[in-house]
Amino acid sequence: MFKTISRVKWRSFWRLLGLCITHPFFLWPTYKATKQCMQLATAHFGKKHYQNGQANAFRHALWNILIAKKCFVSSKGPARSVRWAKKITDWHEEAFFGEEMPMQMDFHNNAVGRNLFEANFGWSPQEFVDHLLVLTQAAVKMNKQTDLNQLKNQLVYITDDH
Repeated sequence: MFKTISRVKWRSFWRLLGLCITHPFFLWPTYKATKQCMQLATAHFGKKHYQNGQANAFRHALWNILIAKKCFVSSKGPARSVRWAKKITDWHEEAFFGEEMPMQMDFHNNAVGRNLFEANFGWSPQEFVDHLLVLTQAAVKMNKQTDLNQLKNQLVYITDDH
């Protein structure tokens, strides 16, 4: 826990506090979604989802879907839970020191997940997982020249999952 906390940029703590104060009913569902996401990613890909490959793309999209899905119960519609998923996952990406390309990949895959949820918010978690597994197989390997705007509905990755 300390190892993870020590990686967070100090100014990000204040932003997280603000998010927690303004969205207290989304905290527990977000925690549960995060836990479920990690369990599902590990069940499907082992520890590969910690790398920058297709498994990581799956995990980021699923994380956003599950946050939006679990917060949907407390919100007044999918748009509000999707906005929260964006706020908290953007915070996460910005709070930790990281390299530019993996951050771009994560932001992109997060957005793919949110878009998928918004278009299909009535799906069960398993339906989302099944669909994401198909998208994962078709994920596009990106590089610095990749135009992510051309890949709005496709997952992207940097390294092969071998």
